[in-house]
Amino acid sequence: IYVWTHDSIGLGEDGPTHQPIEQLAALRAIPNMTLIRPSDANEVAVAWRVAIEHKTGPVGLALTRQKLPVFDRTKYASAEGLAQGAYVMAESGAPQIILIGTGSEVQHVVAAYEQLVKEGVGARVVSMPSWEVFERQPKEYQDKVFPASIKKRLAVEAGSPMGWHKYVGDGGEVFGITTFGHSAPVDAVMKGYGFTAENVLKKAKELLKK
Repeated sequence: IYVWTHDSIGLGEDGPTHQPIEQLAALRAIPNMTLIRPSDANEVAVAWRVAIEHKTGPVGLALTRQKLPVFDRTKYASAEGLAQGAYVMAESGAPQIILIGTGSEVQHVVAAYEQLVKEGVGARVVSMPSWEVFERQPKEYQDKVFPASIKKRLAVEAGSPMGWHKYVGDGGEVFGITTFGHSAPVDAVMKGYGFTAENVLKKAKELLKK
């Protein structure tokens, strides 16, 4: 079991060479490797149990350096869903769009979702901490999380978008990073790259109009 921290461009003060744009994609490309990127303390707890119980290859936990909010699990789905790799964290109405996030970006996905709901738009939030664990689930479960009928999907991750298109499909989009980072305080870097609730909401609305 590997525990890695400082997982995104939130390391702005240390310069772009410290910002692991490509490493999540690289780790996911390693055969028999299981990568888990939890979104809050509750998901971390479940991730640790999943890692201990996994017996057929290495597991890496990708954790952030920044403080993250702890989601109210009386309002959102239980973090136990992490044990399936991806799970429906929130849903309202008949979803017109699926917002997908991992790690520190889930907070922005959830905030964008809440605003869409206020505006009367049916939406779903999927927390997807581990592609590999999700791929081990029965196809019925995978189709339940990502129904073929919902074509509008937006994946949000502060890293390379490589590989995400498998989950968003032809009708979806990936909001990631295709350059190295910049040297600036964390809030400035995140805002500069658009990893804010406001920008995720904007991108979701633009996708819905297509």
